[in-house]
Amino acid sequence: MINILVVDDQKHIRDGLQAMLRQFPLQLDNIYCASGGIEALQILRQHSIQLVITDIMMPDMDGLTLMAQTKEERIKVDYLIISGYSDFSYAQKAIGLGAKGYLLKPVKREDLQSAVEHVWQEIRTRQALSLNMEHISRRAQETDRKELCMFMQGAVNDEAWIRQTQQQNPELWQGYRLCLLREELRINQAGASSTHSMESIAYLVYGRQGCICLQHRPHLILAVDAAVDPGALPAALKAGQIDAITAMTDPQQGLIGLPGSYTQVLDLYRHSYLFPEKRCVLREHTQRLERQWELPHEKLYALFQLIGTKNSGQLTQEISMLFHKNVLQRYHIQYTEQLCRAMVQMLEEYERVIRPYMGEEALDIECLRNLFDYPGIREYIQALQQQLLRLNQFYYEYKCSYRNSQDLNEAIRFIHESYHKPLDLAMVSNHVSLNYAYFSNLFKKNIGKGFTEYLRDVRLDKARRLLAETDHKIVEVATMVGYESYKSFTRAFRDVMDMQPTEYRQMMRRKFEREGKYHETAL
Repeated sequence: MINILVVDDQKHIRDGLQAMLRQFPLQLDNIYCASGGIEALQILRQHSIQLVITDIMMPDMDGLTLMAQTKEERIKVDYLIISGYSDFSYAQKAIGLGAKGYLLKPVKREDLQSAVEHVWQEIRTRQALSLNMEHISRRAQETDRKELCMFMQGAVNDEAWIRQTQQQNPELWQGYRLCLLREELRINQAGASSTHSMESIAYLVYGRQGCICLQHRPHLILAVDAAVDPGALPAALKAGQIDAITAMTDPQQGLIGLPGSYTQVLDLYRHSYLFPEKRCVLREHTQRLERQWELPHEKLYALFQLIGTKNSGQLTQEISMLFHKNVLQRYHIQYTEQLCRAMVQMLEEYERVIRPYMGEEALDIECLRNLFDYPGIREYIQALQQQLLRLNQFYYEYKCSYRNSQDLNEAIRFIHESYHKPLDLAMVSNHVSLNYAYFSNLFKKNIGKGFTEYLRDVRLDKARRLLAETDHKIVEVATMVGYESYKSFTRAFRDVMDMQPTEYRQMMRRKFEREGKYHETAL
């Protein structure tokens, strides 16, 4: 595609040239027109024009002056000159200024087409060569950047390579800082990373000679001019509406110090989690941090003693106290990392106890192993609190289940021991010290039948044994299994067995007689 500008002070010539150009089998974007050199120069400044077809003799600014002015302003454009026979000497001067050809008036259609196609072919060749050179240049720059990145991260390189690389940007390597940019994104926040936008802003702040990109992932790392105020980049990022934290090393001289600066900038990056309110973390912010400490093991133990209780509010409060910023900001970041590891170990120990009772449920402890997987310390504490509260709920349900099992076992033992006495639900719930309604629901949920039905079945089971194995009268059996009246006993027995107690006794004795005779025959 090509943009063409037609310049002539005569309208009918401009219109004629434009009409012919549109008939050519060329891929043209736009055809602009100007009545003189001054107007043409304004269009060239505002638009990307590849070819200018211009008359030489024009009143306000002739074609030669227009060519000279664009050359001075470094506007890259090709020219075709239109001239009469009397203007031939001017045409020669135009060719000397770089014109690709000239056309005699009146301009013939085939001459115009041939000249334009020739220039268009040159433009396409130049563009292809330019793209190829840009590609080669980008590949070379990327190779250089990768080598620098590997050297920064500790790869060994010889002195010759260090000297050669340093000479490519001598002013920058004379005094530079390493700068790591961490964009602040919330968990599940939509949107692409602003790495390239941050890099572009850095080049605007420091200039092309004062900034080199060394790493894009996992974080953007730049070597920047140490003479520029450290606050300039964070201010520019804020103005560009990019929420990012900057970790910036002390000034360094010489490429040989790059690996040491890398170690320092990573340390500052880790410490940025302690200072979420600071947009730019410098070494001066970490120099006074204490490097000797003891983890608060007693507080950790007291915290986990609350697991399995209803004190979820106190749990949350204790976590906030352990991870209070006034505590964390006293010590090197390693203190916070060790505290996180201690919490994870305690979570694992408690989960191990109740894992067999959790079924398909589970804690996501893996997500808590690395503080730096989170956008910031606040998000990590929220995730830790969530898992701790889940553990608390699991443990509470486990303890309730265990306690309920013990209570039910005692209740059933008491029923089997006291079935022959006057017995009701209130007496049993009092015996195991449980609320009447709670015990009633718990009993039915776990036993599968209500208390009254269960007590009836226990008593009737004892009654069937007495009827079958003893000669006690029916009224005596009723009293022995806890029924206050003969009538209520026989009604309950008939409802369950679909026969009277006397019928059941007779049936069982006939059965015993048959079994006895069979036994004698067998002998």
